[in-house]
Amino acid sequence: MATSANLFRHQELAFRTQYAELKERVLASGRLLPGTPGTLARRGGTGYAYWYRVYYSVPGKQSEDFVGRDDRETVVQNMRYQMEFSEWVAAQVSNLRKLGFQVADKSVARVLVELHNRGAFDAGLTLVGTLAFMAWLNELGAVAVTGRTQDLDLTRRDPLKLAVPFSFMQSMLATQMPFFEVPGMSASTPATSVKLPGVQGFRVELLAPGPSLGAVIRVPELQWCAHSVPYFDYLLESPESAAALAGGHCVPIRLPQAARLIWHKLYASTQRHGFPEKAAKDRRQALVLAAVLAEEDPGALRSACEAADPGMMRPVRPLLARLKEQAQAHPQAVEILDLCLNR
Repeated sequence: MATSANLFRHQELAFRTQYAELKERVLASGRLLPGTPGTLARRGGTGYAYWYRVYYSVPGKQSEDFVGRDDRETVVQNMRYQMEFSEWVAAQVSNLRKLGFQVADKSVARVLVELHNRGAFDAGLTLVGTLAFMAWLNELGAVAVTGRTQDLDLTRRDPLKLAVPFSFMQSMLATQMPFFEVPGMSASTPATSVKLPGVQGFRVELLAPGPSLGAVIRVPELQWCAHSVPYFDYLLESPESAAALAGGHCVPIRLPQAARLIWHKLYASTQRHGFPEKAAKDRRQALVLAAVLAEEDPGALRSACEAADPGMMRPVRPLLARLKEQAQAHPQAVEILDLCLNR
């Protein structure tokens, strides 16, 4: 039997260190400037001149934000420092993209920055889906092929501990992108997602734990609703702080534990009836992460399997024999898959 190909390769230590330094500095920076770094423009006024930051909030849309009066030197200088930091971050992200790190597009960046600045991730909002897979590859220092996605999936296990509750819809419109509500299955079903115009328009969806797939659950602290997903309470146990690279930004976020993401993605692949391409994508992402984590932290992968509900693992087990064949280049991953198959 032919030997399977490697599912990933390791980033060089110097590149992982470069990513870690970027993340460390961003985590300590507080609020992020949306859009491009921009330039400062001085405008004349009655009695005083005023400074504005001129930038592109989204591609093709120029915006201006008031900075301060001309005699507020500390305020204006502080904005210069923030813009210089944004330029440095954008240069770092561009370099990391060339080195094989996963970088989402500018639309994703604009939404993530808006939610970060509103304190949503600190309050417990968690990134899931393909973008979470991409972020974990960066966190674990792995290079692998991954397809683009037009979806940004967000969730929380418990009510968000926001200092100031805000409207999910208003936060999406604050990005200055033309999001609109995606209608529910019926006129009486509340929306759980928003998207941009066009068949392939970027979509942002809110998800939540629930016993059945697709039920509507209210999220009062965001004045919005979410689609329920079974076993999300398992997935969202003790999420971890991380970062996402998108556009020219590095944004602090919260991710599910990588090991739990693997097993839940395998479960999710068995529930995508009528969507074989998406099911195959889920299985591939889970297998790649399993191969990485089997080398980085095999104990976490085994523990996450043991912690999974038998009902979640039941449809997963028939997949494991085939996944073992695809992971032959990674013996540690094969060993763990075999243990879980016979658990």
